[in-house]
Amino acid sequence: MNTAIKLRELAHSRTGDKGDTSNISVIAFDRQDYPRLAQWLTVERVTAHFAELLDPAGPPVRRYELPQLEALNFVLPGILRGGVTRSLALDAHGKALGAALLDLAI
Repeated sequence: MNTAIKLRELAHSRTGDKGDTSNISVIAFDRQDYPRLAQWLTVERVTAHFAELLDPAGPPVRRYELPQLEALNFVLPGILRGGVTRSLALDAHGKALGAALLDLAI
């Protein structure tokens, strides 16, 4: 029987920002889990997870694989709605986005 678990059980994250773009790195705790993360965390899945925050007409989410670090890096253009100096959002840097992604059931 396959039971869904939260991504946070297999990985941790780091986030960064540049203008209105956020990047979220997902880093496997155990190198054995990296191939599964690479399989499950597709651009489509991450885009769907953040669909309410992304502009559907904007640039697509991009994924970069870093197998030597057992990590994936997602770049989410436009998700910060203007960036740190222009956004009225409570989380202008997007630091909570990493926690939100780790809440994804896989």
